[in-house]
Amino acid sequence: MAKAKSEVLEVDGIDVTVTNPDKVYFPATGHTKLDLVRYYLSVAGGALTAVGDRPMALKRYVNGIDKEAFFQKRAPDKRPEWVETVELKYPSGRSAHEIVVRNAAQLAWVVNLGCVDLHPHPVRSGDVHHPDELRVDLDPVPGVPWAMVRDVALVAREVLAEHGLTGWPKTTGSRGFHIFCRIAPAWTFREVHRAAAALAREIALRAPDIATARWWKEERHGVFVDYNQNAKDRTTAAGYSVRPTPDARVSATLSWDEVPDCDPAAFTIDTMPARYAERGDPWSGIDDAAGTLDSLLDLADRQKDLDPAQGGEVAPAAPGKSYGASGRRRTSAALIEISRARTREEALEGLERWKVRHPGIVERLEPSEVLVDAMRGRSTAWYRVRLNVTNIPTDERPAQEELEVDYDPFEGWTPPPEQPAP
Repeated sequence: MAKAKSEVLEVDGIDVTVTNPDKVYFPATGHTKLDLVRYYLSVAGGALTAVGDRPMALKRYVNGIDKEAFFQKRAPDKRPEWVETVELKYPSGRSAHEIVVRNAAQLAWVVNLGCVDLHPHPVRSGDVHHPDELRVDLDPVPGVPWAMVRDVALVAREVLAEHGLTGWPKTTGSRGFHIFCRIAPAWTFREVHRAAAALAREIALRAPDIATARWWKEERHGVFVDYNQNAKDRTTAAGYSVRPTPDARVSATLSWDEVPDCDPAAFTIDTMPARYAERGDPWSGIDDAAGTLDSLLDLADRQKDLDPAQGGEVAPAAPGKSYGASGRRRTSAALIEISRARTREEALEGLERWKVRHPGIVERLEPSEVLVDAMRGRSTAWYRVRLNVTNIPTDERPAQEELEVDYDPFEGWTPPPEQPAP
């Protein structure tokens, strides 16, 4: 029997067409596109608390999670009349109309486009210039145990409370942890980012052995408090988002009493619907808990001289390249760049070739000293591998060589002309 090319679901009185419903999106578990749509409908109330009335960047896995995804800011030209959009202007000066989801039918339509996880902006459609959400992203360096991430989350909760903010915790569905705070939409992106940076520095001061606010990856340890997720045009996976992991994990909203013992592997596309049906949404009161940034901004003023510029040198560029492993900045870390690649697999294959020529070097490094970076390109990510060889004796360090993989994500691209400030 031939597989159905489409299936129509009635969602709150609206017919939503699911194309290629039997396409497998998660090869390890066998979950299909229709399974993904039905999952989101089963937790729609919670998912809409997370993404409702927010512009959304579309991260589309049109051929499943084992294929490369691409980001789409602009809403598709061909869309039902009941799918809404709002115009966003970007730092480049360009603008686009992005999808805004307000109901379950619109949510199902977005998922049908191949959106495995949901990436809303921290603003509402009625005021896209003033965020109503401050986002704390706890990003552990390689080798850090999950228990340490939970410990930093509890420190973050304490600091937020001292500054008059209610934190709402969730797993990311990957290795990290999120804490979101509703705020009054009274501050600009720049001010929210400044408040988030002050918060990150304070958390690092409270827990210096396990947390860091250092921006550059080679200078981090423990759990990085990533304040830059509050920069304009940045999005993060929302609560209830299914993540592109082999076991189809979900970014699970939690209550604080669950945090000390939570296990991110427990929350999947199969377990979350029953949890939601039994417990409801732990974030159901989040919209009634909007706070102020005044205290954190005062803290930022007091921290002006807390993080002086780092010394060091600019890392040498590979032959033929205009910049090296540290970009154009100075760093105290000794860095070697190995590859710039279109995919993570190609980047790591380059590292394996490098290891054959330089046996015994990578084996002497800590996991956090092998830096695999996902970088933003024009519409897709690209990947870079660097090594922090600071702890290798100077006379044993390999020199910077030609890149094993030399991919230029901006080849043939001309930046748009600068636009006057609005």
